[in-house]
Amino acid sequence: MPRKYTLKEYVADYHYHVFNRGVNKRPIFLDDQDYGVFLGYLKSYLLPVDKEKLTEILVNPKSSYGEKNKAQQALTRNNFCDEIQLMAYVLMINHFHFILKQKDAISMQKFMRSLMTRYSIYFKERHRWSGPIFESAYKAIAVLTDEQLWHLTRYIHRNPLGGRSFSKQQVELMRTLLKSQPSSYPVYLNETEQKWVKPELVLSNFSESGFNSYRDFVEETDSDHEAAEQEIIDKLTIDLNQESPV
Repeated sequence: MPRKYTLKEYVADYHYHVFNRGVNKRPIFLDDQDYGVFLGYLKSYLLPVDKEKLTEILVNPKSSYGEKNKAQQALTRNNFCDEIQLMAYVLMINHFHFILKQKDAISMQKFMRSLMTRYSIYFKERHRWSGPIFESAYKAIAVLTDEQLWHLTRYIHRNPLGGRSFSKQQVELMRTLLKSQPSSYPVYLNETEQKWVKPELVLSNFSESGFNSYRDFVEETDSDHEAAEQEIIDKLTIDLNQESPV
């Protein structure tokens, strides 16, 4: 469960709000391919590797060179399925947010270093970019309580709204905007499957109506808890201009 707050010392079995943005606020995702590649990297790092199947491809004389090359890469690539749980995410044009739970004290550092390095190499090669694409390595803040965890998922999933409020007559517009950026929100609503996203802990705190209850929680904009939630979010975000703690 979420525990003690820490900024510079990372601890095993903690949840963290992890985020980063492009250098000088520049875009880090220029089109659908960039989003797809980034999500593909998350999937490859967080899903278990079928080592038996990949080994069969390598030893099979009928496997093509391309098949064997892909199998070899999959076997040697870093994998964090036993070290990291991705609870929620959103990818915006020039930044992203994650909620991660790490098994060991250095799991998050290893995972984020591998992800940022791999995506940077891809982005620079594809877009002929020189210099860093990210403002920092990343930033991370420990989540203190279950309540913070719930509201942090709401904040993350509402990121595409840009802080806008919507009337009941605008609910369809709001729902369209909520899904305008890649995020784990459709996973929480059981509208899509991403086995590398783990929403169970958060959803278990909602009523038996499950997905609809969580939808109401995210999409309600006239709730009395808005001010309290903002206080929670302020504790779980830091100025993206200040130095990274990692």
